[in-house]
Amino acid sequence: MGNLATPQSAIRAMNPTTPVKPSKPSNRILIVEDDPAVQKALRRLFETEGYPVETQADGRSALDSFQAAAPAAVVLDLRLPKVSGRDVCKEIKAIAPTLPIVVLSAASDVSDKVLLLELGADDYVTKPFSPRELLARVRAALRHTARAPEVNVVTFDGISADFRKMEVKRDGKPVILTAQEFKTFQFLVQNADRVISRDELLNEVWGYQNYPSTRTVDNHILKLRQKLERDPSSPVHFRTVHGMGYKFVRSLA
Repeated sequence: MGNLATPQSAIRAMNPTTPVKPSKPSNRILIVEDDPAVQKALRRLFETEGYPVETQADGRSALDSFQAAAPAAVVLDLRLPKVSGRDVCKEIKAIAPTLPIVVLSAASDVSDKVLLLELGADDYVTKPFSPRELLARVRAALRHTARAPEVNVVTFDGISADFRKMEVKRDGKPVILTAQEFKTFQFLVQNADRVISRDELLNEVWGYQNYPSTRTVDNHILKLRQKLERDPSSPVHFRTVHGMGYKFVRSLA
């Protein structure tokens, strides 16, 4: 695998404000992996299932390919030459927040996996991985994107959220949310008045079911309450349904 050394100046050489060229919907999978044997195996895996595949061996080429035409999903190795997997993930998500990214990581990259999920990666698979598991996770990420509702603007109790711009304000002042806090908030709002279990939130927002634990959900709900509720100790919008999960309620009634 390549080294993780990646100066930000190398990334900024690509103009982040340049829009991705519009193209017709495609189920093309972009595989970013510098090991030729793994790259070949992944190409065979997805092509056998009917997916068009493009492979890139370094982070810079991956970003160039994304800029030329956005794929349906990205399978991204962490340790890449030229531009690291972490920075590739960050750059892609800054331009296309809903594009699914599934990360390939070594068992020793636990801290990197957590960071990537905070940057917005949809899921991860640890090497050595089961091809069937990787395929299932990519398909799940694609399904989640396909059924996601149109972005919109919602307001409640002094809070305004623009999901297209990824902006949240409270009484007109910007509220800073992490990538995962924003995704949790968006999923709850778009499923308002429905009880959602912790496992469902882990699966739909993080893209996995059992890592690291359902306490991850609890901690993110706590952060949302602290940032968006008038009285975090007595929440009226981000409600706990004991023994079942959480429910977002817009109205104060």
